[in-house]
Amino acid sequence: MPQPIEFRGFPKECMTFLKDLKANNTTSWFNQHKGDYEQYVLDPARAFIYDMGERLHAITPDIIADPRVNRSLFRINRDTRFSKDKTPYKTHLAIWFWEGAGPRMECSGYYFHLEPDRLMLGVGIYCFPKPLLDRYREYVVHKTHGPALAKAIQKVTEASEYTLGGEHFKRVPRGYDADHKYAALLRHNGLYAGIDMAVPDELFSEELLDYCFDKFYQMKPLHEWLVGLTEG
Repeated sequence: MPQPIEFRGFPKECMTFLKDLKANNTTSWFNQHKGDYEQYVLDPARAFIYDMGERLHAITPDIIADPRVNRSLFRINRDTRFSKDKTPYKTHLAIWFWEGAGPRMECSGYYFHLEPDRLMLGVGIYCFPKPLLDRYREYVVHKTHGPALAKAIQKVTEASEYTLGGEHFKRVPRGYDADHKYAALLRHNGLYAGIDMAVPDELFSEELLDYCFDKFYQMKPLHEWLVGLTEG
């Protein structure tokens, strides 16, 4: 895919489209406004992926920034097969930059999520596949990997705007010491850090690139630890 125009920010019409889609989440409405989706959401999103990818390469040389749908750009269609909610479309824009040779959602990466009134940025792995979950637990209690994880988390969360996520289980898994100093981390089935905020003014200009890069950079220690986990 040829490189799109240089990223200059998301237009106001992008937010209007997401708000209107939330209020009119039907196939017929979407088809009538598909041109707006492509012009005001897809085109700037692809430009953002290219230009953000270039910045991330400076700190994460092996990062993958691929503007195709189901690569860095999440598809807008919802999978409604097993959901009571049958609305056909997601009402947010999601972008993923990942590092690793495995399936993209089993790798650690940098996440961008835009809703009509919210912006979320994060790093990490949302849910570990079973083999990786087993390895993660062994790393948590490892004499070197465990302290390295604690140090990475401290670096990220010492800036109070970032929160750690992924804790899922009520109890420490069988076979592990419930009184281990990292017992809370053993209750995770994923590991990620993030920030959730009102849409900043930077969204509408090229300044969004630096704005997101600064947040991703501050969360990078967790990403680096997870890359070591997935490649271990």
